[in-house]
Amino acid sequence: MLSVMLLGLIADLTSKSLAFDHIAPEPVIVQRERVLSIGDPRAIVPRHQPKTVIPGLLDLTLVLNRGAVFGIGAGKRWLFVAFTAGAIILGLWMFGAWTKKEDWLAHISLGLLLAGGLGNLYDRLRFACVRDFIHPLPGVTIASREVWPYVSNVADALLIFGIIGLMWHLWRADQPNSSQRTGES
Repeated sequence: MLSVMLLGLIADLTSKSLAFDHIAPEPVIVQRERVLSIGDPRAIVPRHQPKTVIPGLLDLTLVLNRGAVFGIGAGKRWLFVAFTAGAIILGLWMFGAWTKKEDWLAHISLGLLLAGGLGNLYDRLRFACVRDFIHPLPGVTIASREVWPYVSNVADALLIFGIIGLMWHLWRADQPNSSQRTGES
């Protein structure tokens, strides 16, 4: 779990730094004091053309987000800091109390969750906002509405995969093993 967490955290923080150094025409420097002094930190990011990685599937564009998922709760940074700290403590407790040595999927999933939580927690504490840059399905619309107008980061992806993995582990733990299903002892 620890190695997954460290690798995930390094991937998240490195990708955010590289994105904010290279996606816009000039590096975008995010300063905590400036973010706190202006109403909307998106004003810090200069207008720039997204970098298309795979047309219609993936663009890279810079966004500063003061909220949580989908920008919900903008300006409630300390609430998110407290929530994330609580979630990290819960994740560590789950690791110790609920998993066994052979529960590799749970260990990997908890490592991903911790990495994602720590990556965005670092941003909230260091920059007073979260640095986002991954825009999946750019410009794809249904009924004149963009399917996925949100921009995220590697930490968000780690959180999603960690949740899916943990749910899969918990679902499998609830399934009777094959010897119980067939009536074998």
